[in-house]
Amino acid sequence: MKEIKAIMQPFLISKVVEALKLIPGLPGVTVSDVRGFGRAQAVGAANTVSEDAVEYVKKSKLEVVVPDEMAEKVVETIQRSAHTGNPGDGKIFVYQVDDVVRIRTGEHGNSAI
Repeated sequence: MKEIKAIMQPFLISKVVEALKLIPGLPGVTVSDVRGFGRAQAVGAANTVSEDAVEYVKKSKLEVVVPDEMAEKVVETIQRSAHTGNPGDGKIFVYQVDDVVRIRTGEHGNSAI
């Protein structure tokens, strides 16, 4: 199993989620509003927020855990849907997941996602 975490422009999150929903068997996604900065440290960026004298850029974070065979399709879909070609488009991270447990039933592994 893989966890795919993507940090992207907030105005593109709906477009990305709609594209992901077209992937058969997608188990679901989690979306959060986050803030941070990249190499440019938010200098000159639009959509910034200050906290304790530090400038951050508002972003959205999407997280999904999928079977290994679905991971590449999910990554490609996020990359295609979140791409503008401008600085700040974001990043996609892929992690190995050792186990998932469904709290309600106690199921483990792929059947739990």
